[in-house]
Amino acid sequence: MMGKSYPKVSEEYEKAVVKSKRKLRGHIAEKHCAPIILRLAWHSAGTFDVKTKTGGPFGTIRHPNELAHEANNGLDIALAGVVAVEITGGPEIPFHPGRQDKNDPPPEGRLPDAKKGADHLRDVFGHMGLSDKDIVALSGGHTLGRCHKERSGFEGPWTSNPLIFDNSYFKELLGGEKEGLIQLPSDKALLEDPVFRPLVEKYAADEDAFFEDYAEAHLKLSELGCYT
Repeated sequence: MMGKSYPKVSEEYEKAVVKSKRKLRGHIAEKHCAPIILRLAWHSAGTFDVKTKTGGPFGTIRHPNELAHEANNGLDIALAGVVAVEITGGPEIPFHPGRQDKNDPPPEGRLPDAKKGADHLRDVFGHMGLSDKDIVALSGGHTLGRCHKERSGFEGPWTSNPLIFDNSYFKELLGGEKEGLIQLPSDKALLEDPVFRPLVEKYAADEDAFFEDYAEAHLKLSELGCYT
């Protein structure tokens, strides 16, 4: 990405990354755990606050007090995040080294609330320094996985094949509510907002455009607070 200086890595490190990704692919394929791995990566990075430079993808989510945040229900069971997208058919997303683990978890309340609308989404993602396009593209990650009543209060998948990464989230959203599938208030807000909706329509019609914008937005998310 422009304006960032990534650390140089050795040939040995690059080989280790390839080996790690291979192992992750095998594990994710065997356990069918791509959705929760992606959610973990999002919830770790999404706590970043651009003003205070606190939170972000620095491993603090491993601490019990951050895992206990309401938004992280079920995550106790970001290289892994990009592999989860790739192995389910999504775009290839670069991974850069250099993060250092931190031990100061951020306060609760920095992640999106699925029961709220467009203003809330802009507020939460704005604190991360992300744009309207990033919000809609990242929302397309709901193509993977499902809601669980005991974790979020909602139940059901967004798409008919929740283990495949494609643009079906946007197609289903435009198609209206269907039996067996879920649309959260935060999903419906994408249709009601005059800036969000054209992006939903664009991604529903053009999967390549969605993949390109998702890869860019995911990279931004996964590097919040890094390489400054």
